[in-house]
Amino acid sequence: MSGIQRRELLVGTAAVALAGCATTTPAQQPLRRVAFGSCFDQSQAKQPVWDAILAAKPDLFLFGGDNVYCEMPFTRERLREAYAQASTSAGLRRVRETIPHLAIWDDHDYGQNDGGADFAGKQVAKEEFLAYWNVPANDARRQREGLYTSQAFGPPGQRVQVIVLDTRWFRSPWKRTDQRDAPGKERYVADADPSKTILGAAQWAWLEQQLREPAQVRLILSGYQVLAEGHGWERWGLLPHEKQKLLRLLADTRAGGVVLLSGDRHIGTFYRDPGTAYPLTEVTASGFTHTWEAAREAGPNRIGELFTELHFGTVDIDWAARAIQLALVDLQGRTRRSVALSFDELKVTA
Repeated sequence: MSGIQRRELLVGTAAVALAGCATTTPAQQPLRRVAFGSCFDQSQAKQPVWDAILAAKPDLFLFGGDNVYCEMPFTRERLREAYAQASTSAGLRRVRETIPHLAIWDDHDYGQNDGGADFAGKQVAKEEFLAYWNVPANDARRQREGLYTSQAFGPPGQRVQVIVLDTRWFRSPWKRTDQRDAPGKERYVADADPSKTILGAAQWAWLEQQLREPAQVRLILSGYQVLAEGHGWERWGLLPHEKQKLLRLLADTRAGGVVLLSGDRHIGTFYRDPGTAYPLTEVTASGFTHTWEAAREAGPNRIGELFTELHFGTVDIDWAARAIQLALVDLQGRTRRSVALSFDELKVTA
């Protein structure tokens, strides 16, 4: 596709505006490669990741959060400065101008480290997010709380649904650890309080509707990890009833083709939970400009070892073979970790 066509996708007969681009030319080709990642420090002088992403030629790119780092304490001016500095990156600008993309925030572009529903600056942060990402005036995100959204790509029978969750705006406070930096309890511990939420009632209801829509592949993007266990950093398992609610919803809606994508951790890795309706798989890709090179942690549900070099993630879809490959790709374009899935195993059969 030409550069213009790559920025213009139609779903059925409804135009979908991505990153504020006009949508005037139909493009019904199915997605074959989706790339994604997180954690971009706009102050870093060297940013080779963008050249690697451009070389990979994805059909769609997902910015998974911490897309800039706002200096704390939060002010509108500091967040605006962070976005302005990011806008000077020639590589990032080429990615945004030539690859269709969707974005969600995590804590550092939300405006508060590990922030949730009680963050006083979240409306200001949302306004700056909408402006930076050129979100159209008629987009639903401008009319409701939070930044959750979804898009479907490709023709019937080859449809990829991208569901972008907002795990910040509505999220109840985490339960703080009683043993800071202890393995498995580094910052927070699990909280069984049933009144607490990650998504909030409106987003939960919206998500159920989305999961009932037809799609062969569903990419669900969460700012922080869903299936990971064994560490005390932010993750869905800190509110175990919310994590189980998500897994039950996937089973109850019989939503097939689900792959979970996440960021936040400054590492890359894969997880699989065999106790779900089908073997649910997650790939975490976190480290555009900086990673946690010394990372060591327990790995319940983890597939393989942590990857701690700079990287981004890819989802390659082979429609003829009915297969998906999830990968972590380094700055030289080499696949360093990968997991293969088939469409047939991503089904609710019971």
